[in-house]
Amino acid sequence: MPAPLPTGVTLIDHPLVQVKLTQLRDVRTESSGFRARLNELATLVVFEATRSLATRPERIETPLAPCDGHALARPVIVAPILRAGLGLVEGMLDLLPDVSVAHIGMFRNEITRRPESYYFKAPSHLAEADVILVDPMLATGFSATGAVTQLKEAGATSIRFVCLVSCPEGLAQLRGAHPDVEIFTAAVDPGLDERAYIVPGVGDAGDRYFGTAG
Repeated sequence: MPAPLPTGVTLIDHPLVQVKLTQLRDVRTESSGFRARLNELATLVVFEATRSLATRPERIETPLAPCDGHALARPVIVAPILRAGLGLVEGMLDLLPDVSVAHIGMFRNEITRRPESYYFKAPSHLAEADVILVDPMLATGFSATGAVTQLKEAGATSIRFVCLVSCPEGLAQLRGAHPDVEIFTAAVDPGLDERAYIVPGVGDAGDRYFGTAG
């Protein structure tokens, strides 16, 4: 029986998400297929990740009569952690075409296994927006923790983190450092190997997406 999820963590277990995630994991899936599945998964998981966004009333005219509808109460910013996070942006923009995009550049030091920041660029209205921080993987959790810290230092007040595959170590790290940040994940894998890669995971998501493996 799987362990209960930590508070603030949502497992997105929709059948289509799980089927496409299985295809994403498969070593036989080449870069073109990997990119396609990642794009499709981003479109699917953003539904759950945005479920709690606040709306405000909006009065419109249909071709037949006035109608009371809804609009988002706050602007939305999607913030991918480079490189692999870029693979989730296009699918999210299919449903959120009017959002702004921040970019957070980090690379993993293969000796320390800790992230090192090399780039940060975000819209000026972070404080007024709901920020969706995205990365396909939540492994050690240090990249996500650092990205959230940078966003908060730049003014962000509402942040949620979306990934496809996570593990207990990463969930504990991010929730422990930033308990106000909700996490949305499509899978919680057993743990990390000696290189701090999630097992079974998907391998290096950035290399598989951009075709730079090997």
